[in-house]
Amino acid sequence: MRFDRCKKLFGDDFTKLQNAKVLVLGVGGVGGMLVDCLARSGVGYIMIVDDDIFDETNQNRQLYSEYVGEKKVEVFVKKYECIEPIFQRVTKEWVEKFDFEKFDVVVDAIDDIPAKVALAVKCHDKLISSMGSAKRVDPLMIEVKDIWKTYGDKLAKKFRYELKKAGFSKKFDVVFSSEEPKCNEMGSFMGVTGSFGLTLCSLVVKRLVKFE
Repeated sequence: MRFDRCKKLFGDDFTKLQNAKVLVLGVGGVGGMLVDCLARSGVGYIMIVDDDIFDETNQNRQLYSEYVGEKKVEVFVKKYECIEPIFQRVTKEWVEKFDFEKFDVVVDAIDDIPAKVALAVKCHDKLISSMGSAKRVDPLMIEVKDIWKTYGDKLAKKFRYELKKAGFSKKFDVVFSSEEPKCNEMGSFMGVTGSFGLTLCSLVVKRLVKFE
C-alpha cells in the first residue's frame, strides 16, 4: 500500500500526519521539493501559494518543470489530491490579510523580504523559513538554527536586519547554508535546492509527530 513504509516508521503517529494541515508559500526549487516530500509522507492537507509559471529555465532543479507554460500550483494538484492551490503572489499585504489559524505548520519558501518579515510577525509560532539556496554546491553545509543564530547567508542577514527594524525579537527555525556563494549571478544546483526542501520536510514532519 502507498504509505505502508511511512506507517512502519511513525507507527500510531502516522495519523497525525494524515490529519495535519500545512501551508507552503512558494513552490520553486525548494518549495516544490518540500511539497512533494510532504505529500509522499502522508500529510493530509497541503495548501500551496505561488504565482509563477513553469519555464524551461526551471528544468535544472524544479520538480514537474516539464509542464512548461503551466501554473506551478496547478501542476502539483495534478500530482496529489491532498493539495489545495492558490495562484497568488505572496506579498506583505497578502500575508497581513490571510488567516493562518487552521494550519499546524507554515513554511516560507519565498525570497520577498517584506513578506517574510510579515510572516514572522504574524505566525512565528507556526513558521519554518528557508534562507538562500542558490549559488551553492555543498548540501553538507546546510544547517537548521533559529533565525538569530544564522551566519554566512546574505538573505538571512537582510532578514535579521529587517526583523529588528520591525521590532521583532522572537525565535523560529530556519534552514540556511553558510557556504560561500560560487557565482555572482543566480546560479542554482538541485543537489542543494532539493536538499533545502527535504530538510524543511523533515522539520515539518518532526514537528507534527513530535518525533525526536
